[in-house]
Amino acid sequence: MNEAEGLRQRRAVRPQVITEDTPAQEAKDGSTYSSKVFRVTFMILAVSLIIPLLGAIVLLECPIDPQPLSFKEPPLLTGVLEPNIKLRQAERMFENQLIGPESIANIGDVLFTGTADGKILKIEDGEIKTLARLGHGPCRTREDEPTCGRPLGIRVGPANTLFVADAYHGIYEIDTVTGDVKMLLSTSEPVEGHKLSFVNDLTLTRDGRKIFFTDSSSKWQRRDYSFLVMEGTDDGRLLEYDTVTKEVKVLMVGLRFPNGVQLSPAEDFVLVAETTLARIRRYYVSGLMKGGADMFVENMPGFPDNIRLSSSGGYWVAMSAVRPNPGFSLVDFISEKPWIKRIIFKLLSQETVIKFVPKYSLVVELSETGSYKRSFHDPNGMVVTYVSEAHEHNGYLYLGSFRSPFICRLNLEHV
Repeated sequence: MNEAEGLRQRRAVRPQVITEDTPAQEAKDGSTYSSKVFRVTFMILAVSLIIPLLGAIVLLECPIDPQPLSFKEPPLLTGVLEPNIKLRQAERMFENQLIGPESIANIGDVLFTGTADGKILKIEDGEIKTLARLGHGPCRTREDEPTCGRPLGIRVGPANTLFVADAYHGIYEIDTVTGDVKMLLSTSEPVEGHKLSFVNDLTLTRDGRKIFFTDSSSKWQRRDYSFLVMEGTDDGRLLEYDTVTKEVKVLMVGLRFPNGVQLSPAEDFVLVAETTLARIRRYYVSGLMKGGADMFVENMPGFPDNIRLSSSGGYWVAMSAVRPNPGFSLVDFISEKPWIKRIIFKLLSQETVIKFVPKYSLVVELSETGSYKRSFHDPNGMVVTYVSEAHEHNGYLYLGSFRSPFICRLNLEHV
């Protein structure tokens, strides 16, 4: 062993110096390790979710072929359209005793409505009775609707019989005493080469001879109304049925979701709510302009459903959804973006999509010339939800709904 090696062997082991920084360093190293593990885990989870999502977006078929639609900026909710809570003064009637009372009619103080289970109900002295059924059960899900039937627009004729538009079966006349049902027009027969797939609302002349009604689409049925709205399909029609000659005429074509209809007090024109485009068209049925059409109200603050006469000579219009301004309207936002609509309906069911629609209830009264006279709001749908019609009777506004389990009644003297 040489001297150098001996010195190395005898050299003392250098003691480890422990300082206050040592635990901090170990903690830092542990924290860095944990952070790396978290990032890696997060990335793995993100990739495991994103890849299937992208695959679904690419591979899944979209049930609709959406068209780009162009909207003007919604009208400002100011003046007579100023938001309020007047609809919250309404009272709910017969809660959980009926579902989806879409349209309401009356003979004296007796009310009539059609519900989601295919029934025509008679409401007298606070008691609900089944007057008639237009289809047959079961009536549990949306898949049952075509056989169950779905009564929508309902009117009283000159002989105190009911005229009812069933979305799937056609137009009926019902005896309000016996409940006897008579089919006037069946959807089984096409009209001018196109089937009646979504009979919606109707209005009739005072003598009961002519019925004007809407067929919202020849492609989509009522159970797929959200597809109809989002696709922007323009295959809706306004039609006329003559109860004497049994003749059916097509008056207007190319409408996007024609919905509520109302004959004017002078019976010279018919108003048609074009829901998808947030406007109301006017078609002249008599006089010098017979056969012509023009715009009655455009760029409305919501998407109009049924139209009914008001005691002031104007019209009540129920909005199925609103276009808040100021605020954000989802339908307006995606109207010119078909790719977003495709993604939505590739990934979500119709029922899920409907849940994203804000529960903002709005009813407006129009003058005889189409200007806004007043508006009633329930911004969060605390009392009135999914309003489809405002029917005025004896100082009250009876509010129908396409899905709520009640009828609402608003005392007009209080608002």
